[in-house]
Amino acid sequence: MRTSLKSANLICILLINSVLLLLPFTSHARDIEITPFIGQMFSADLINSQNGTDLVVTDDKNYGLAIAWQDSPNGQGQILLNTVSHDFISSSDQQEHSFDITYLHFSGVTQLKQQNYVTTISLGIGATYFETDSKDEIYPSLTMAFGTRYELSKNVALVTELRGYASYIEEDNQLFCQETICHALLEDGLWLDGSISVGLAIKF
Repeated sequence: MRTSLKSANLICILLINSVLLLLPFTSHARDIEITPFIGQMFSADLINSQNGTDLVVTDDKNYGLAIAWQDSPNGQGQILLNTVSHDFISSSDQQEHSFDITYLHFSGVTQLKQQNYVTTISLGIGATYFETDSKDEIYPSLTMAFGTRYELSKNVALVTELRGYASYIEEDNQLFCQETICHALLEDGLWLDGSISVGLAIKF
């Protein structure tokens, strides 16, 4: 992952801190939980700017952090940060190019409990930060996930999750263009990513 991704991570961390300070926690909110996680991200393909065929984008490891609070017996509020770096072969110069994506979302999480085993369903809204060789842009996005939790102890749980991201991008975007050369194009102004992740939830 490129070192330039650090700047995106810093921006998102600052955003998380700001949201946490402004978040209207109620008297029912309790049990703050932090979950670092790692997984595999599967992405949509890009479009060849020369002939309109598909350009394969690599599937890569993603790294993230979730901060959650128990808002009801069967529900959490959650702030989710997730980062990934993808690669593709340019249709213009036949060279490998990389681009970084950072997701930041606020989600509601429904918990369906069965003793030590919990099924989770979450839906969130937020932003996607794209960093390519030529441009940095932020776009609105949605996320949805299905997951499981296995309570190892009162304060520690093993978490697995299948998550999807959908980012709306204007159709005339120039994310992969440098002057008059476009290395790739996005199809229909929509970017999709999906991930399978595992993490460890620690409750305070």
